[in-house]
Amino acid sequence: MRPAYPRQTAPYLIFFLVLPYGISSGFVSVTLPFLLVQHGFTVATTASITALGLSANLWRFAWAPLTDLTISLHKWYLIGTALCAATLLFLCGIPLRLSSAFMLTVIVFLSQIAATLVVSPVGGFMAGTVHPEKKGLAAGWYQAGNVGGMGFGGGAGIWLSTHYSYQLAIVVLCLIMAVCTFTLYFVAPVQADKSKELTGRLKLLFTDLKSLLRSSMVIYSFLVIITPVGIGAAAYIWSSVGGDWHADADLVALVNGVLGAIITVLGCVVGGWVADKAGRWWSFFGAGSLMALIAAFMAFAGFNPFTYTVGILSYAFAFGCASAAFSAVALHAIGPDLGSTKYALISSFSNIAPVYMTALDGWVYGRSGIKAMLLTESLLGGVFVVISLLVLQWLNKKELFRHIKLGVEV
Repeated sequence: MRPAYPRQTAPYLIFFLVLPYGISSGFVSVTLPFLLVQHGFTVATTASITALGLSANLWRFAWAPLTDLTISLHKWYLIGTALCAATLLFLCGIPLRLSSAFMLTVIVFLSQIAATLVVSPVGGFMAGTVHPEKKGLAAGWYQAGNVGGMGFGGGAGIWLSTHYSYQLAIVVLCLIMAVCTFTLYFVAPVQADKSKELTGRLKLLFTDLKSLLRSSMVIYSFLVIITPVGIGAAAYIWSSVGGDWHADADLVALVNGVLGAIITVLGCVVGGWVADKAGRWWSFFGAGSLMALIAAFMAFAGFNPFTYTVGILSYAFAFGCASAAFSAVALHAIGPDLGSTKYALISSFSNIAPVYMTALDGWVYGRSGIKAMLLTESLLGGVFVVISLLVLQWLNKKELFRHIKLGVEV
């Protein structure tokens, strides 16, 4: 895409652009699991439906080039939001019973494909229209809209569903998505480069991607984001295991919803700030280590509503920090050109870990209970933090040696 804007996009606007994506994810990963368990679904089955829905994000890179090579990012964003709302509205007509499990899985999967069409243009906006010195902050607001919207959409969905109906919850959330589209008025436009034929634009895209994948640090980033570090898999099933802490529906909705969203947004902003000040990787691994410690704390603390509240809110803060640091790493790696495609490529890889860890958490819970699930997540997170840091140290030494050998000042 070629920037054709007379102004730059303020980082905080990214929050409102990502919000529809977060709301959609929140409904299918927080509200729907809660409702399914209430209607007789097992936690393992519920986790499988959620995991399959989230797996749609793995294929985001396949259609992201369309947003860079065809019509403007503004138009793609409007198309994505409309499809995202329409697929959620389709859930209104599906009864929540075991016989509908297959249909629910299909619609959840399609809804998350539609959601990727919302978030792909946003990657292009961040890469091409945000000032380089403010991209860390933009990364924080991006994840604030993502995970904060997930918390808000999930919690508001639970509250509206339990007090009114889940059909009304879907309608209200879709209306909020529609309101978010007005943010485009304040966002710098990005048009496809019309100076080249489509084949020429495709060639340029593949050349850029080839250059991107030659970097050892980019490859390292791809490998790290498929590990269980800082992904927050437990957040996808907190709502369905609230009974283990004797938490009622209102408390589950509060800590996984509005309150959780506020804490997560705060974590995202703090994580983006720390990434700019202390370094992107230190921010990411620090947050990942904190999440592992919180999971261990919850496993050994008393199973009561107070522990549920403190544990989940602490986990949400650390999750926000890790998410912002990851986005800062990604924006630094991709550069300003063809941002939708390159950011989608990295983001697609980042969704591998939540899919397998969500399914693993559900499986461990079904076999051994909540304590085993928490300890499994804590152990895997801690081990991979150590391994990743050792590899990063080796890569830094290798890069330093290369610069010295070439006579380059570092």
